[in-house]
Amino acid sequence: MAVGLDIVIITGMSGSGKSVAIRALEDNHFFCIDNLPAVLIPKFIELCHGYRGEIGRVGLGVDLRAGQFLQNWPEILSEMRAAGHNIQILFFDASDEVLLRRFNETRRPHPLAGSGSVHEGIARERKALESMRGLADAVIDTSGFNVHELKREMEQRFCSPSSSPGMNVFLTSFGYKYGTPHDADIMLDVRFLPNPFFVDELRNKSGMEPDVADYVLKRDETKVFLKRLNSLLDFTLPLYEKEGKRSLTIALGCTGGKHRSVVLVEELRKSINPKKFRLQIKHRDVDK
Repeated sequence: MAVGLDIVIITGMSGSGKSVAIRALEDNHFFCIDNLPAVLIPKFIELCHGYRGEIGRVGLGVDLRAGQFLQNWPEILSEMRAAGHNIQILFFDASDEVLLRRFNETRRPHPLAGSGSVHEGIARERKALESMRGLADAVIDTSGFNVHELKREMEQRFCSPSSSPGMNVFLTSFGYKYGTPHDADIMLDVRFLPNPFFVDELRNKSGMEPDVADYVLKRDETKVFLKRLNSLLDFTLPLYEKEGKRSLTIALGCTGGKHRSVVLVEELRKSINPKKFRLQIKHRDVDK
């Protein structure tokens, strides 16, 4: 028999954090799909199994929208396990008070409330999901979790330390004359530094070349700036990661994006530990 898939079924109460859990699985290299029509789920698993070399871990979000499928869930679950798949069912729950507060905060209607109150919808859903809860391998009460804590809970369960690369850090240089990057989390203007453009022998070179780098880096103000920037990143990068951020883009800009910003991004890359963070470098405007 062929080796089966690792399948995590995410189910439970509306407002309990199922969508956050699905996204956390996606971030940890699960092939995920939420609210797939019930009749397609067995076929979907079969297709994924056919791509066993590329798809090894699957996450499925299942709730009352699956309709008739839930009534046949015990039989279908048995069939999938008999086919050799390793299946874990996680039932997400929270207290009625917490669920009510979350719906009030988001101002979303409860899917089972109909013309009634959110509280009535919660009661109907809890009753309807009793059998699913009974089949779960684990019940996760998210009453005391925020979004970041729930993501960490999923990572601890399904992301081994050896497979966790840490947060992605993107270092980007750019030129303000071509517009600012839209995806920057941190943007710093380095146009306060002397510009190599006004040095004839450096004008047509880029910050990747040693003499341009030397011109920028030998300045006292550059040294102070890099020292303070490195201190800031040493302090903040672990905190961003702790709060559940999976990627961070740091953009440094000068006038044309060819000299100062390029030099500083290349220098900054040396100070970020590649064993802790996955680094990617982009010089957006260096060839313009």
